[in-house]
Amino acid sequence: MEKVTILWADDEIELLKPHLLFLKSKDYEVLTASNGHDAVEIYTEQAADIDVVFLDESMPGLTGLEVLPLIKEINPYVPVVMITKNEAEHVMEEAIGSQISDYLIKPVNPSQILLTLKRIIDNKRLVREKTTMDYQQEFRQIFMQITSGLDHAEWVEAYRRIVNWELRLDANKAEVGDILAQQKEQANTEFSKFVGKDYFEWVDKNKEVGPVMSHSMMRKHIFPHVSNGVPTIMLLLDNLRYDQWKAIEPIFHEQFKTENEGYFFSILPTATQYSRNAIFAGMMPSDIETAFPDKWKNDTDEGGKNLFEDFFLEKQIDRVFRKGIKWDYTKVTNVQHGKDLQDNILHYLNNDFTVIVYNFIDMLSHARTEMEVLKELAGDERAYRSLTRSWFLHSPLWTALQRLEGRDVQLFVTTDHGTIRVQSPSRVVGDRETTTNLRYKVGRNLQYEPRDVLAIREPKQAGLPRPNISSTFIFAKEDKFFLYPNNYNHYNNYYRNTFQHGGISLEEMICPVIRMRSK
Repeated sequence: MEKVTILWADDEIELLKPHLLFLKSKDYEVLTASNGHDAVEIYTEQAADIDVVFLDESMPGLTGLEVLPLIKEINPYVPVVMITKNEAEHVMEEAIGSQISDYLIKPVNPSQILLTLKRIIDNKRLVREKTTMDYQQEFRQIFMQITSGLDHAEWVEAYRRIVNWELRLDANKAEVGDILAQQKEQANTEFSKFVGKDYFEWVDKNKEVGPVMSHSMMRKHIFPHVSNGVPTIMLLLDNLRYDQWKAIEPIFHEQFKTENEGYFFSILPTATQYSRNAIFAGMMPSDIETAFPDKWKNDTDEGGKNLFEDFFLEKQIDRVFRKGIKWDYTKVTNVQHGKDLQDNILHYLNNDFTVIVYNFIDMLSHARTEMEVLKELAGDERAYRSLTRSWFLHSPLWTALQRLEGRDVQLFVTTDHGTIRVQSPSRVVGDRETTTNLRYKVGRNLQYEPRDVLAIREPKQAGLPRPNISSTFIFAKEDKFFLYPNNYNHYNNYYRNTFQHGGISLEEMICPVIRMRSK
């Protein structure tokens, strides 16, 4: 076990030498401070190395209760033990309200101190060790599952299982994270084979087989629950992966209860202009182009690719609800839109059905690619989940949803597609008309590594428009990303470890659809 470092602040620290020697004999390292100011200074300089803080509540100058928030401001998660002569209830309530881990009444004896440390420090270690042991036991079960020829529902279950382990390891910092990451890579390898084998069957209008997909999601998951006398809000958070949903789910549960956790598979490309237009139109992209040629834009066309979502939604609602319903659609793409949502959220309760598209996570993933500071803040999957949770907790969206408290509302939370952190470059050669997306390409005479892609030479078979007579789509498998030979090393370094979408992976294709109701 690594040596545990304690910061102990007490104005009578000299009288505590026997306790300090006792702790040293038990292999604890103790830093000492004789006043609150020194304690804050020491903690500020050495916070990363200090595992637990002991604070005397009644020090002159800065008291322990005054030091506590200054330390918590630096690290809100550091365990703090308050030591006091004062048993007054209000003092302890104030300390507990400020998130202390324990308190001891003077005079303290070495056994008390040791028990407190064991409970605080060793409890974390024991939980971490048990988590590691549990995963090691389940590792083989997951391996057998992902290599046993799963159907689409079983793949969803396997993916959820992997994500639940990611979240559990996040919480406990267990030492098997690398092994789980490798297992997830293996799962994506097998999943890419599965998609390549069955995808054309899924999108064949005449077969109705396979999972619910983008173009059937609203018809299957949303519309059957609309017009039951309760206002329904569909919240589409772009780029929301299942693990990101699980990170923000506890916040939703403060106000809503989950009635069903469903899923759908995003169509290919797992990109907004394809998947989200398909969701709102209730059609595959090739059918949208045929039915509304003036509304569909291909990758190389000028102008916005998602400017007609409300039009497509209106047409789908007209097809599904013959009697008609009162509905609205709003899209949030900037801070002002977020404030407008807060102002208007209660008005939406006058509708049968309201769709809110919230474009933050997509901006976050793109900004992370371009901004060094965000690469640091969201350096890996765990940090990306944490950043998503932090954003949502402080967002105008959550503020708006909180205004629904006490109102009977049905809420759907869903997305258009997810993202994957790309790691492995794959060379592609194409002409100047070839699209720039890193996870899929559309072009003529594409040259590529066949093992890295799913190639679709007849786009209509995949429900996709054909920009010209010889267009081919290619989709990156697993964690691949496409690079041209020009400046290969520069772009490899620039894009590796960024979050991208458009291709085939569990993270991009398996999308949550959560049905909730006000508590």
